[in-house]
Amino acid sequence: MNTNDGKSRIGERILSIDALRGFDMFWIAGGTPLVLALAKVFVNPPPEWLSRQFEHKLWNGFSAEDLIMPLFLFVVGAAMPFSFSRRIEQGQSRRGLYLKVIRRVAILWVLGMIMQGHLLEYNVSKLHFFSNTLQAIAVGYAVAAVVMLNLSMVWQIATIAVLLVTYWLLMVLVPVPGQGAGVIEPEANLARWIDEMILGRFRDGVHYTWILSGLGFAATVLLGVMSGHLLRSQRSGWRKVAMLLGLGVGSLVAGRIWGIWFPINKHVWSSSMVLWAGGWSFLLLAVFYLLIDVLRWRAWAFPLVVIGANAITAYTIGKFLDFNNTSNVLVGKLAPHLGAWGEFVQKLVALAALWLVLWYLYRNKTFIRI
Repeated sequence: MNTNDGKSRIGERILSIDALRGFDMFWIAGGTPLVLALAKVFVNPPPEWLSRQFEHKLWNGFSAEDLIMPLFLFVVGAAMPFSFSRRIEQGQSRRGLYLKVIRRVAILWVLGMIMQGHLLEYNVSKLHFFSNTLQAIAVGYAVAAVVMLNLSMVWQIATIAVLLVTYWLLMVLVPVPGQGAGVIEPEANLARWIDEMILGRFRDGVHYTWILSGLGFAATVLLGVMSGHLLRSQRSGWRKVAMLLGLGVGSLVAGRIWGIWFPINKHVWSSSMVLWAGGWSFLLLAVFYLLIDVLRWRAWAFPLVVIGANAITAYTIGKFLDFNNTSNVLVGKLAPHLGAWGEFVQKLVALAALWLVLWYLYRNKTFIRI
C-alpha cells in the first residue's frame, strides 16, 4: 500500500486528528489573548472585525470563538472509530467496551464539575451539576458509543438526522409554560425551562442550556464519528479530502438554510448550529488531513500534536497551575520596557510554559487519557 496517499493502516495513528485537537486546545489554552496581543502591536485597538471573531455571540449568530467547543466535540467523535476498532482488534469484549464508556463518562462528568461546577469548593450552595464542555462531551460520547456499537453506518447517519429533527420539533412545537410554543429567547425557551425544572438551584445561571441540548451534543459527536469512519476507509487520501470538503460545504449550506427557521445559536446548541459548526469542522479536518497525512508536511504541526496528545491535561491544568503568574515572575518586570510588544511577550511566555509541560509529557510518552 502506498503510504503517501493517505490510506489508513492498522495501528497507524492519524496525526491530523491529534493536530486538529491541539489546534482547538491552543485557543482554549491561551491562543486567543496571544493573537489579540499580537494584533495590538500593529493596530491598537485591533480591527473590529477581528475582535468580533474572538467574542462569543450574545445570542443568535456565530463567530470563530463559538467554533471552539463544537470542534472539541467533533474531534472526540473523529477519534472514536479508531479507538473502538483498536480495542475490538485487541479482543476486548462488548461488555469491556461498555465499561470503558461508563468509566470515561463518569470521569469527564467529575472533571467538568471541577472545572466549572465548583466541586472542589465543597460548598453545596455554589455547586453546578451540569455546566461544562467536558460534560457535553460525556453526553455526546455516551450516545455516540451506543449508536456505534449497535447500528450500521446507514443507521448511524439516520440517527444524526433523527436527533437534529427531534430537537428542532421539540423546541418549536412544545409550549413553554407562560410563554407558549416556538419561543427561543435567552430567558424563555424549552431547553432553558427543562434545565430550570431538573437542575433547580444547581443550574449555572447562564443562557447556555444542557439537558435537552444533549440531543445536539450527541449529533455533533456523531458528525465527528462520520469523519472518523471516512478516514479509516480504504479510499485514497485525495478522495477522503474531497469527501470531507464536500461534507463541509454541504453542512454549511444545510445549516444556513435551516437557520432561517431554527436560528444558528450556540447557547441552545440549535440543530442549524450543529450543521454550521460541523461544516467548518469538516473543512478544517480536510485541510489538516491533506497537509499532514496526505502530503506528509508534518514538521509545522508538531507543536499542535504535542498539545493534542494530552488535550484533557491542557484543558484542566490551568485550574491547578497559574501559567500567567509564571509569566509575570519570568518577564513581568521586562514587559514594560518592551513597549507594544510587552503584553504579547507575557502571553507568549505563559503559553510556552504550558507547552513545555505538555512537551515533557509527550517526550516521555506520558499520555493522560481517560
